[in-house]
Amino acid sequence: MLREHAAEMVRSIKTPVLVAELGSGNAHNTRWILEALTPRQRTTRYFPIDISAAALERAGQELERIGTVSIVGLEREYLDGLAEVATRRRPGEGLLVLFLGGTIGNFDRPAADRFLQRVRETQNRGDRLLISTDLEKPESALIPAYDDPVGVTAAFNLNLLARLNRELDADFDLSRFEHTVRYDRRERRIEMHLRSQVDQVVRVARAGVSVRLAAGETIWTESSHKYSVGEIGDMARRTGYRLEAQWIDREWPFAQNLWMAD
Repeated sequence: MLREHAAEMVRSIKTPVLVAELGSGNAHNTRWILEALTPRQRTTRYFPIDISAAALERAGQELERIGTVSIVGLEREYLDGLAEVATRRRPGEGLLVLFLGGTIGNFDRPAADRFLQRVRETQNRGDRLLISTDLEKPESALIPAYDDPVGVTAAFNLNLLARLNRELDADFDLSRFEHTVRYDRRERRIEMHLRSQVDQVVRVARAGVSVRLAAGETIWTESSHKYSVGEIGDMARRTGYRLEAQWIDREWPFAQNLWMAD
């Protein structure tokens, strides 16, 4: 959808504008936005913000072929990185913030509002935020998407424990856990858990803690909140923006939303 609508998404944005992306990952989809800005300004300054140095390196490799983009990666948490980007604005330069991939859904709704209010504090009136939101779907469609028969999501989830073993000298035995998915209808969120299959004690040496888990007890690893189309404009208003435009992928309901800072 970004590739198809990128030119339309940036049409109303005045240049010059610098671009900051929260959680850039490999920036594969970001290239369409940056390329759409190319005819409108000689050079686009792009600041990917990610806590992963490897992700920032991949982003640089993905975008290096766009000669009109200047890339400055920031290995920071989202808000710290965005605050630094704001200090680098030149007089008359706008700020377009990208928050793609539906990552806002990892926050519960009150926390999402607080986070977006903080993002708004770094922007001037008229600046834009392009934010992705995953939309509500039947539970019968959601559960298989997060518990696929091939086991891709399960492997991703279990890898969290493998990372704790590597980086914090933990002693998780991955064979003693299983990936499980739940849907909370009231909160409209998917939850990913790792269920302990036995009574066990796990030690995290570098954190100096031990955790006792009963058989059947879970570690809640991730949430993914789903939104209705109508509430996205309300969320914008609550956090200091207004919904300027919206593009919806109907095949797997997902929205790209362009917000303007009020």
